[in-house]
Amino acid sequence: MILRTTRRRRASLALVAGVAALGLALTGCSSSGASGSGSSTEADTLIAYTGQSGDYQLNFNPYSPTKIGGLGTIYESLFFVTNVNTEDYVPLLATEYTWNEDGTQLDVTLRDGVTWSDGEAFDADDVVFTFQLLLDTPALNTSGFNGAVTKVDATHVTLTFPEPAFVTGPELLGKTFIVPEHIWKDIDPAADVNAEPVGTGPYVLSNFKPQAFTLTANEDYWDGAPAVTNIRYLSLSGNTAGADALAAGNIDWQTGPVPDIANVSKNYPGYEAITIPQNQMALLTCSNAELGCEGPQTDPAVREAIYYALNRDQLNSLAFQNTASEMSPTFALLPAQEQFISDAIEEKVVPTAPDLDKVDEILTGAGYEKGADGLYAKDGVELKLTVEVVTGWTDYITAIDTMAQQLKAAGIGVTAAQSSWNEWTEKKGKGTYQLAIDSLGQGAASDPYYLYNNFFSSANTAPVGETAPVNVARFSDPAVDAALAVLKQTSPDDIEARQAQFDIIQAAIVANLPYIPILTGGTTSEYNAEKFTGWPTADDLYAFPAVWASPDNAQIFKALKPAGE
Repeated sequence: MILRTTRRRRASLALVAGVAALGLALTGCSSSGASGSGSSTEADTLIAYTGQSGDYQLNFNPYSPTKIGGLGTIYESLFFVTNVNTEDYVPLLATEYTWNEDGTQLDVTLRDGVTWSDGEAFDADDVVFTFQLLLDTPALNTSGFNGAVTKVDATHVTLTFPEPAFVTGPELLGKTFIVPEHIWKDIDPAADVNAEPVGTGPYVLSNFKPQAFTLTANEDYWDGAPAVTNIRYLSLSGNTAGADALAAGNIDWQTGPVPDIANVSKNYPGYEAITIPQNQMALLTCSNAELGCEGPQTDPAVREAIYYALNRDQLNSLAFQNTASEMSPTFALLPAQEQFISDAIEEKVVPTAPDLDKVDEILTGAGYEKGADGLYAKDGVELKLTVEVVTGWTDYITAIDTMAQQLKAAGIGVTAAQSSWNEWTEKKGKGTYQLAIDSLGQGAASDPYYLYNNFFSSANTAPVGETAPVNVARFSDPAVDAALAVLKQTSPDDIEARQAQFDIIQAAIVANLPYIPILTGGTTSEYNAEKFTGWPTADDLYAFPAVWASPDNAQIFKALKPAGE
């Protein structure tokens, strides 16, 4: 038997330490919002600004693409698993797990004595119900769970698989949020917004309004009520409003750009900042005409031309305060995952300067001709595109404005379309967009498999008009799907066998560019170190310190204490 509960390697934090003093490039959850204000004067209340744009839409369904919160705070997984370190999984609803030798059976021991927030007892029936719910509702099953789940007794369950499934461990153990059978058996899990959530987590929903909602400590939490009694989420009007609220002391934690971001502690007394190079910024494209995407971005030549037309050094300077870092077109995170980049990839890092001759070669080779106004056209239609961005995300808006000038010089017309976070999210999910600026997160663990499975698997996309769970580019390639299937069955210790599959996936990614790489964004959070202690640091990176990153944010909420306690 292979015991995987403890004794995992400690991650090297040298990279984080090296960038901790940097500022933010941005992330896909930059900053934004509608309106609202708060006071962070109450010692046990943390005011959080996640970058919400427009009113919050009530939705605490942990499996909904448009959920607004609750992962880790209201609903818990079996373990806490993060992708910023390789520490042991932190026990939550489970206390230990064991794989058999060939990775086809996973035995899990559950925590005894846990209750749901409505007072009902939690046990193995809820875990079995949740995993069966994924099997019965494919739209929710973004982890690709294809096994069987069996109750052994009240505190033990067994998951079995038709083939080795080691690689699914982080998703199943750390990203599958357990729901109460006694409530969820009577609802539509794909459509219900879960307005009155019942969970096992450290917080319960206290009140909800479109401009703000509050989570309050669960006094009956199995690990004891957290010291931070209330978490209040605000909606503001954008990055500028977030910086203003920070300066006024009206928020305690935000993730987003502020002026002179390298000097947060000087400019915002009592606050500190931490930067993690984690999310890879890209121009997302609705790329697949076979699934209903429309527009010139469905042509791979157009996507490649945009890739080579960008002046990334200028973007870094003007939009990201020189805090972004290099990126691989394979989407293997640099430098942490550079060992996974295929030897067959000639250009392992995205170019920092534009190559207009190459742009011309690509577009003319695809049948485009440059008109008198300097724009390329094909079949009488000029090459013009719209980029979707959230109102108030000033860093992304600046990036688009800068890219528009760069692309115009290259003969490609680009216009920004600003909308609320809700509208932006719906356009991406439904495929009713041409381009959108966002970033691709790392998935369940620090391994490129998880990003590839999330964003490039046919199982995680859908035809235009239907909501794609993750793969909003609508990318679909049988060879990539087959490689992902092999990776799912391959032991993480078989480096050579895994690399052969990474080679296949990366070749397809670089050839098709459904997500056009920009740069790796340094995700910076500013936090009230004077009011609360226990924040993650470069030396103790126990969770990804982005306020919008769930369930990592919940792990941080639990670790914080009001100063002086």
